[in-house]
Amino acid sequence: MFKYHLVAFMVVAIWGTTFVSTKLLLLNGLSPAHIFTLRFIIAYVMLLGASCFLPRHRWMSKNWKDELIMLGLGVTGGSLYFMTENAAMNYTTTTNTSLIVCLCPLFASLLISICYKSERLHGLQIVGSLLAAIGVTIVVLNGRFVLHLSPIGDALAFAACLCWALYSLLLIPASKHYDTLFITRKVFAYGLLSMLPYYAIYPEMPPMEALLRYDTILQLLFLGCIASTICFLVWNWVIRRLGAIVTTNYVYFNPVVTILCAWMVLNERITGWFLLGTVMILAGMYLADKKQKTSNNA
Repeated sequence: MFKYHLVAFMVVAIWGTTFVSTKLLLLNGLSPAHIFTLRFIIAYVMLLGASCFLPRHRWMSKNWKDELIMLGLGVTGGSLYFMTENAAMNYTTTTNTSLIVCLCPLFASLLISICYKSERLHGLQIVGSLLAAIGVTIVVLNGRFVLHLSPIGDALAFAACLCWALYSLLLIPASKHYDTLFITRKVFAYGLLSMLPYYAIYPEMPPMEALLRYDTILQLLFLGCIASTICFLVWNWVIRRLGAIVTTNYVYFNPVVTILCAWMVLNERITGWFLLGTVMILAGMYLADKKQKTSNNA
């Protein structure tokens, strides 16, 4: 069981660095749509190649209802999520975006517990989730108790938060009938297809001088190969083992990694508040997981 928790933490640690990568690509002249499309094309090609080596692989779901679930996964975990998250950083600070998006476990846990009795939250689990959420707030603010409110940017970040909560919800029925590779490939496929209406309205191409930059290529390969392909595959696999609520709670560690990365790359400061918030996140995760284990053993 420990290895599943370790893998979940490693995935979130990688995702925590993507805020910095995305910010660098935005500064290089790529739009949120460009970043999403290019990273998902890279990821889909990799998964398509992997599927072709399998002796028997499925291309479509068993029925149209399941295919609609895959479409929902592609939109909520793909195009709509990344577009709203990336666009939010154009209107508000990285701090605001990270804080709002990383509170998605609260919304995901509430949504899942309403829809599935087997995943219903219990007292200690609620306390642990709230403690972790408070820890996230402390970590993100890092001693600066002033938020620069931006209605458009904050609304976009909140929309991304809700998208990930819906993705976590839809992943439960999908995981019961389909393997991880099939689901992940569908997420990327429908994520790209659902971007076509956007490009029909805004037929913009990424600037060639930006694409040919060495650092742009490296950041896109990191986002496409590692943060998308490998991390999505592993994340969907871990949800099968730990459950949606426990796995999603690991998103609380996202801002911890983001701030550590910003400290190393951008020389941002780390205060005692950061350490306090990190301890609260760890304590909250321990309480939530302890209750989950008790419930599973009952």
